[in-house]
Amino acid sequence: MNHWLMKSEPSECSIDDLAAAPGQTVPWVGVRSYQARNFMRDDMRIGDGVLFYHSSCPEPGIAGLAEVASAAYPDATQFDLGSHYFDAKATVAAPRWLHVDVRLVRKTRLLSLQTLRQTPSLADMVVLRRGNRLSITPVTAGEWKAVRELLNAA
Repeated sequence: MNHWLMKSEPSECSIDDLAAAPGQTVPWVGVRSYQARNFMRDDMRIGDGVLFYHSSCPEPGIAGLAEVASAAYPDATQFDLGSHYFDAKATVAAPRWLHVDVRLVRKTRLLSLQTLRQTPSLADMVVLRRGNRLSITPVTAGEWKAVRELLNAA
């Protein structure tokens, strides 16, 4: 099993939105980074663990645990002229963008970016690297364990 950190702006899709969604599952639409798309296409598997991370908000951090709930499939927003994520170069025959569905495991207390930065065992975590802007990043087994321990400590 792999582990991932998936960033979402709470105004776009928050942990509460995920909890309120039918089946507590949402399609992870709007990814427009080739590297993040490739993670979904090539490396993600149903059941992989997800750290649901709130970004671009007053208090960024891990807001819950989720899991990958589907294999990658074409993101319909790339074909929607009215969507912020429309891509004129994408076609139904040759989609450029894919996504997976994500299912809630549990909402947690917010594990702040500051707390993550202050935890020595997370020093190499991709999300903490300067200049990292990827919306999806791999999480090592050790980082996954450390985050779970931090969440269970409170």
